[in-house]
Amino acid sequence: MLLRRLWLVLVPISLASQQATLPSRETLLYNIEWRLFNAGKAKIQWIQEPRDGYQVNLHLESTGFVSKLFKVDDDYSGNLNAGLCSESLQMTTHEGNRERETRITFDAAAKHASYLERDRLKNSVVSQHEIDIPSCVHDVVGGFFFLRTLNLEPGQSATVPVSDGKKSVMAKVEAQAKEDVKTPAGTFHTIRYEAYLFDNVLYRRSAHLNLWLTDDRRRLPVEIRVRMTFTIGTITLLLEKQE
Repeated sequence: MLLRRLWLVLVPISLASQQATLPSRETLLYNIEWRLFNAGKAKIQWIQEPRDGYQVNLHLESTGFVSKLFKVDDDYSGNLNAGLCSESLQMTTHEGNRERETRITFDAAAKHASYLERDRLKNSVVSQHEIDIPSCVHDVVGGFFFLRTLNLEPGQSATVPVSDGKKSVMAKVEAQAKEDVKTPAGTFHTIRYEAYLFDNVLYRRSAHLNLWLTDDRRRLPVEIRVRMTFTIGTITLLLEKQE
């Protein structure tokens, strides 16, 4: 779950005016590091659909020593409209001894979201919620792609509507600095961003979420880092390959 929760001065953002051209199809492969260990792999797929929308898929799996301590095998699939607003999500998670299935529906017209989480082993409902949302809201992973369409320079920030189906918030995203980042895919000139989703914003847990996007037209997410308390440590996704 920690990996999955892995995905602005304030500037008013017009969702329509800030749209940029994202690739029609893209696959990003990441190495996951935790406490100096190679902890796992992440695969993100971005697909433009014929119906004038998008699908984003995320697969997370633990590997090696970490997998023996706590096995993770998660799949996440989200559908977005042409404006990158979330329409629906489905998550299937296998984390340790727990297996869950979660479905979230975002109804833009009714400004309403429905959340249903089931225990796959017990075939029982774990959690069910219904909340109010704005007419356009982003899920966490889809929100990473929306961030790529914003032209924020260091020192600028924006607020973005984000929801996990249980809570809806206006989250601040801040462009902080230009930095060079080295990953298995190469060395990149980037802009570092911080997304304020933790510390009782969307999630209760105390943590910092940073993303490094290439400082070019691709706006490629080459590093994603979640820094938590000392007892948990830092989880880092480093780009290994782009397809």
